[in-house]
Amino acid sequence: MRKFLNTLFVLSEDSYLSLDGETVLVLSGEQKRGQFPLHTLEGILCFSYKGASPALMGKCAHEGINLAFLTPRGRFLARVSGENPGNVLLRKEQYRISDDESRSCRYARSFVFGKVYNGRWSIERTRRDHALRVDTEALRRASKTLSDSLPSILAETSLDSLRGLEGQAAAVYFGAFDTLLLNQRETFAFTGRSRRPPLDPLNAMLSFAYSLLSNICAGALESVGLDAYVGFLHRDRPGRSSLALDLMEELRPLFADRFVATLINNRVIQPGHFEQQPGGAVLLTDEGRKIFLAAWQKRLSESLTHPYLKEKMVWGLVPYVQALLLTRCLRGDLDAYPPFLWK
Repeated sequence: MRKFLNTLFVLSEDSYLSLDGETVLVLSGEQKRGQFPLHTLEGILCFSYKGASPALMGKCAHEGINLAFLTPRGRFLARVSGENPGNVLLRKEQYRISDDESRSCRYARSFVFGKVYNGRWSIERTRRDHALRVDTEALRRASKTLSDSLPSILAETSLDSLRGLEGQAAAVYFGAFDTLLLNQRETFAFTGRSRRPPLDPLNAMLSFAYSLLSNICAGALESVGLDAYVGFLHRDRPGRSSLALDLMEELRPLFADRFVATLINNRVIQPGHFEQQPGGAVLLTDEGRKIFLAAWQKRLSESLTHPYLKEKMVWGLVPYVQALLLTRCLRGDLDAYPPFLWK
């Protein structure tokens, strides 16, 4: 099992990263902004246009440190990866399954099952904890609809039909999502998903959280020897880490959706933390991103008991554990992939 360590977030747009012995040096012009031992880092997320030195990129690739580059607004650009750590037999099996839609569907339906199950759990949790502040009947109907769809998802053998079931469940889930928002509704009312670009503050936060989660999942898959770009539910597309998108499906309601709702309900993120671009896009300000990322890192360090392994761990380790479970299934050690089902 891979140990979860800290992730370094480099937020300043003018920062440059370089290698200094066994440490990463953060520079702004000639000024030293920080220095961190590499052995304490699991990953580095760089939100700077200046990037990093080839020496640091090579060191991170050799040491298995996930070094990823994003724009200052959080759009993923690139990831540094070294020699594949997994054996060739594992990846060949992954490719064979991906080329066979019937076999792919066996994995895809587990990802979708986990997503719908956890979405329903999130709705039920709000219905239970805030019964006097929400429309409990609307949430009950949404929860029942999602629950009723689970047996069909688990029995589906066609990828196209499975995507149809996923779309129907997503419509029900997001139809109830606005009810999960208890405060600041004048700013964060949810009317639907807008992605590229996000057109309101809530969608800006969801998109940012999905970007962070996708990067973690891709790093987790690569760390266990899988190809993050060859998926089962999400099919091949140049530049898209399809298997990472597969893996994050079951984690979206917990890692992203509920996390964002909590930031809004607790007034951690407020209307002043957003800015509108000339083209209509709404993005987090620099201060908003710092607050968001601080809360994100705190969330990843909180503990839970894994529902399948029954072992205590931090939230940030969950994608790595799920990636390991996926490899065991691909090798035939497990009969089916066990999605992360939280209660």
